[in-house]
Amino acid sequence: MTEAALGALSQVIDPELRLPLTELDMIEIDGDCVTVKLTVAGCPAAKRIEADVIAAVRPLGLTVKMAVMNQAERDALKTKLRAGKPPRTNPFGQETLTRVYLVGSGKGGVGKSSVTANLAVALSQFGHRVGLVDADIFGFSIPGQLGLTDKPTRVDEMILPPVTATGLKVISIGMFLENNAPVAWRGPMLHRAIEQFLCDVYWGDLDFLLVDLPPGTGDVAISLGQLLPTAKTIVVTTPQVAAAEVAERSGSVGLQTGQTVFGVIENMAWLVQPDGSRLELFGSGGGQAVASRLSAISGGPVELLGQIPLSIALREGSDDGVPIVVSDALDPAAKVIIDVAKKIAADRIGLAGKKLGLSVL
Repeated sequence: MTEAALGALSQVIDPELRLPLTELDMIEIDGDCVTVKLTVAGCPAAKRIEADVIAAVRPLGLTVKMAVMNQAERDALKTKLRAGKPPRTNPFGQETLTRVYLVGSGKGGVGKSSVTANLAVALSQFGHRVGLVDADIFGFSIPGQLGLTDKPTRVDEMILPPVTATGLKVISIGMFLENNAPVAWRGPMLHRAIEQFLCDVYWGDLDFLLVDLPPGTGDVAISLGQLLPTAKTIVVTTPQVAAAEVAERSGSVGLQTGQTVFGVIENMAWLVQPDGSRLELFGSGGGQAVASRLSAISGGPVELLGQIPLSIALREGSDDGVPIVVSDALDPAAKVIIDVAKKIAADRIGLAGKKLGLSVL
């Protein structure tokens, strides 16, 4: 019976850690009773876990009891999740195999967060393991854009990030605040928050990490440049020449802190009219101008990755917490975003100088 129960329970996945309960040592079987040990009291996923376990063992006639891990069991779990690495280790340092992209803009209001959220969701829909950091501490909006209301779970110093339906792991300062409270922090506090997002959050093995930068070239951009040495920068701008000139600085600061520029996205490129013509409300050429200028500054080609048209569906999706790549993948704006996500997915990380964890037999 125990073997059959473990086989059934191996199919029950922890919704926060995205691993089977049996691998997390959360299951004890004593006779006809299955005890599920949650990581912490008040775990927000408790009811879902209990329901999934009951459904898994019901055919076997087993009963289910809920309990909570003791400190020694939690310590053992954290050690297992960290794979032997010490606490508060940055998993995205020089040796990382995760492809990291910093999505920035020179100024606010260009739709950077909407673009970032949709790119992250699109990558997760492709089947990739994706994490998203909302590093816009003062102007956080990612939880609302994704419809996330769950709070992170704390297992001592380890933070378990909320996970979307597509498996996207997300962290934002907005998840720790109540009633849309403002954040009024200076440089050291900002750096500490960003460091916690990277080092204290349990990300697991990610294929991609996207970071929604605050607008401009301030403390957060510099901190992330130091903490994410392998990151590439994606610059979001509008077609307007004035906005493009400011956006260029966002890409330039990444070059100064060691990142390469992956490409430029032009948002709000035009409005499609009923007759099919395009109305360029914000002018034209801004995205290509930024790409050309950054190519000259970096000494290498910088691609205009895509031009996203104005879209009511994109705006509504951001307001409603349902990204357009989920709600209406055939919308012209969604198509461009999905195409850009495919370009990101096709980008390969350089393995020169990296430890691959292989041994010679």
